[in-house]
Amino acid sequence: SSEKVDIHIMKEPPNSEWTFMATEVTDKNGRITYKIPSTDSPGYGVYPVKMVVRGDHTVLGLHMAVVPPQTEAVVFSIDGSFTASVSVTGKDPKVRPSSVDVVRHWQDLGFLIIYVTGRPCMQLRKVMSWLSMHNFPHGLVSFADGFSTDPLGHKREFLKLLQQEHDIVVHAGYGSSKDISVYSTLGVKLENINIVGKVSKKQLHLCNHLSDGYAAHLTSLAAPGASRPAQGNARMVIPRTCFGLPGQIPVNLRQQSFRANSKKYSSLPASAPPVPGSDTARKDRNSYL
Repeated sequence: SSEKVDIHIMKEPPNSEWTFMATEVTDKNGRITYKIPSTDSPGYGVYPVKMVVRGDHTVLGLHMAVVPPQTEAVVFSIDGSFTASVSVTGKDPKVRPSSVDVVRHWQDLGFLIIYVTGRPCMQLRKVMSWLSMHNFPHGLVSFADGFSTDPLGHKREFLKLLQQEHDIVVHAGYGSSKDISVYSTLGVKLENINIVGKVSKKQLHLCNHLSDGYAAHLTSLAAPGASRPAQGNARMVIPRTCFGLPGQIPVNLRQQSFRANSKKYSSLPASAPPVPGSDTARKDRNSYL
C-alpha cells in the first residue's frame, strides 16, 4: 500500500513513444484508480497501457480498447473449449485442431475478440503464454477476481456489463456446455452459441453443437452467406495481430487482464485480488474496455 505508480499510454501503437499520464498512490489493497481526463481521451483504437511501480520498477501491462457503440464481438470461453485436456495450465496441453483458425476467421471479419475465463489472475502467465505459443489472435482477456465459487457468474456479469455499460453486441459465443446458459442470458442466437465437447440431449436444441470439431465448423463458416463482416466502424480500428508480437506489452511483466468499469481504471500488485483495468470515459461516442 501507499506505493506510487506511474501510468503511461502508447497513443500511436505499435511503435510510438509512451505518454506519461499521471502518478497515483495505491490504497491499502494495493489498488489504484485513474480516470482519463476528457482532454486526453484517445480516439478509436486499441492502446497499450503500462503502470510502473516506482519502488521496485515492476510493471502492470494491459490494453485499453476504445470502440464505437454497437461494436460487435465474438466471445471465446478459454475453459475447456480450446484444449483437449481440462486445463490450459497443464503440461503443454494440446490445442484443439483448427480452433486458432476459427478465432482468426472472426478477427479477419472485423469482430472484436474477447476471451473469458473463470480462472484467477494468478494463472494469467501460463494461460497467456499458452495463447501466445499457439498464435491465437490478439483480443481482450478477462480473468476472475481471485478465486471464484461461481466462475460462470463471473463470465455472465462481465459480458452483461459490456453490453449494458459499453453497448457491445455479442454476435457469437464459443465454449463448453457449461457456457450455454451464459450466452443464452446475453441474448445470443442459438445458432451462434457454438459448443465443443460433450453436450447432453437436453442441451442439443439450445446450441450449435460442433460435434465434428472446429475444422468442419470452419468449413461451414467459409461457405457463402454463412458468416458476415462485422457491422460498423470498429473493424477499421481493431488490430489484426496475435499475442506476443512486437509492439504489444509482454505478458510476462506482472499481470494483464481486463474488466469493464464505467468510471475508473484499476491496477493491483501480484499479491492482491485482481481488478482488471477499464473505463468508459466518453459514453456519447466511445466505449472503453
